[in-house]
Amino acid sequence: MASQSQGIQQLLQAEKRAAEKVSEARKRKNRRLKQAKEEAQAEIEQYRLQREKEFKAKEAAALGSHGSCSSEIEKETLEKMAVLQNHFEKNREEVLENLLAFVCDIHPEIHENYRING
Repeated sequence: MASQSQGIQQLLQAEKRAAEKVSEARKRKNRRLKQAKEEAQAEIEQYRLQREKEFKAKEAAALGSHGSCSSEIEKETLEKMAVLQNHFEKNREEVLENLLAFVCDIHPEIHENYRING
């Protein structure tokens, strides 16, 4: 009986050690995953910064070649916007009246596919 009890104790201790090893292995795995994720995030951020820097350089080069024209384009755009604003103010009331007339002009009629059973 004592040998059975001793054998059970040994099994319980072995099971406890195995559980601890599994727990430690899981912790190591989680640490490695976390580290890999952090490294990947850093690499992504570095790549994003590099691409953003390249984009800014290309953008500056493109704007630099059109820099003299930009003020003329801005003037034309402002003039066009002013003209559109004037047209809007002139035609606003008329358009609203037409829209309201169209929406409020209701002519009820039976649909052509409606059949009266009988």
